[in-house]
Amino acid sequence: MATISATCYLYILSWLWLCTMTLCGTVLEDLKNLHPPPDFNSTIMTNCLNNPSLRYCSSSPMNFDEIFKYTIVASHLCNESKNPNCIESFPKVDLRNRPNIAPLYLSFEFFWRYCPLTVVSIDVSNNSLKGNFPIDVLHCTQIHALDLSINEFSGDIPIQSFSPLTNLTFLNLSYNCFSESEELSDSQFFKRFNSSSFLHSGALLDHRRFFTLKVVILLVGFPILVILIVIFLAWLCFQRPDFLPRKLQRRRTFTPAILNAATSGFSSRNLVGKSDVVHIYKGVLRDGTQVKIEMYWDEISRERYRKFVEECKVLSELDHKNLVRVLGWCKSRKFRAVITEWTRKENVEMWLLSESAPPPWSHRVKVLMGVVECMQYLQEEWPQVDYDLNTSSVLLTQDLEPLISRFKVVDHNISTTRNICKFGVFMLEVILNRKVQEEFEGDASGFIKYMRRIDPEELQQMIDERMELGETSFHQVKQAVSLGLMCIDQSNSEQPSLAFISNSIARAYKATLVLPSANHTITRSHGGHSRFKGHKI
Repeated sequence: MATISATCYLYILSWLWLCTMTLCGTVLEDLKNLHPPPDFNSTIMTNCLNNPSLRYCSSSPMNFDEIFKYTIVASHLCNESKNPNCIESFPKVDLRNRPNIAPLYLSFEFFWRYCPLTVVSIDVSNNSLKGNFPIDVLHCTQIHALDLSINEFSGDIPIQSFSPLTNLTFLNLSYNCFSESEELSDSQFFKRFNSSSFLHSGALLDHRRFFTLKVVILLVGFPILVILIVIFLAWLCFQRPDFLPRKLQRRRTFTPAILNAATSGFSSRNLVGKSDVVHIYKGVLRDGTQVKIEMYWDEISRERYRKFVEECKVLSELDHKNLVRVLGWCKSRKFRAVITEWTRKENVEMWLLSESAPPPWSHRVKVLMGVVECMQYLQEEWPQVDYDLNTSSVLLTQDLEPLISRFKVVDHNISTTRNICKFGVFMLEVILNRKVQEEFEGDASGFIKYMRRIDPEELQQMIDERMELGETSFHQVKQAVSLGLMCIDQSNSEQPSLAFISNSIARAYKATLVLPSANHTITRSHGGHSRFKGHKI
């Protein structure tokens, strides 16, 4: 045996061989019962001096007990492998078809660590061995052939550990259960062996199976992907159409999911008004538009619900700068909702009551101008739309543009005479002082009757003094009051047309833009006569 090849040590090997053949039973018994001869240590040291390449010579410090056990295992394994002359040489480890002893010899890690340099072939095939790759056998870096086929080894192949096996020319890992490894296919070391070395080993990527897998994924996965995309798009269309491109969005139709997102889940923080039937929320749409959402929780019949939708369709078509825009509606099993643009809370009534900055005549006539323009728009294009017209229902923007906020669709065209009368009341409320209006709070008919009976001189005293009117402005206000009185006169012979009202207010509005810079402010004495107080307006 080359690992213990010194002439002075041949008697040890001979003794071990004879012991194995006669006195000793199994390798385990020999490992337990045999002891090294007295000069064993010195003989090993002599061997290392003569041949330093012996593997046990590189261990520091030397474990002589382990080296002795190694010689016992080597003697047994050499004989089990049917080598012709184990005393002289140990060329092969042959444990094929030996399932009873192959696991035992593979478990002797110390033997493989000191693997004899003469071993050039290791064969442990056809033993149905299980577990990970027997990496200890790779300590025999000088071998030319390694056969681990027809077993049940599993896990990863230690690719890097094969690098020192530069003399390896035959490798057979077929019929095992190793893990697939792309690194194995790319390794330069393993490229020297053909595919027959890895038949059914599980280690190589099966390109045909891989191609089949891709085909299956394509044939099965692609339709599933298409179905999922269709389901997702359908969900967008029916639940969140606001995520679709603008051209694909359904105009004026909102979904509960959109309203839920706009109000942060109908958060109480966004609840601005509430009654038994109606909840009013402030919301923000996905594009940043602030909206008011009026949600109705009452149960209505199918016919009333149909009328509700038809009314919303009409109202959402209205488009005028002095109308609160109806953006759309929402229909759900639990509620129905109307969505309008968000507006300031300030209305004309609050504006007129301002003590810190009472509105001048020029601003009031601008409000009247906006209201009458909106009335003309509705009369000409949407005669079926009715609206409330009073100082509490007309809102104001920051630019003092009036917004009619309460309107609805009726089954018949609205009477023009009635609308002109409502405007007359609105105009007088804008011009006269608050004391007159407080006497008839909520009683429009009583206010109209009172205005018809009042004396012109007395009416002049009712004009809001906070406007500090100049002579020209005062004349315009008197004309406006006269126009308001004509409007509340519902007899056909006296009531002006809407076109006449619009022209009159337009002239008054233009006049406020070109008033002279110097004028006289009119004050009224307690006796009812006017006098002038000279100063700039």
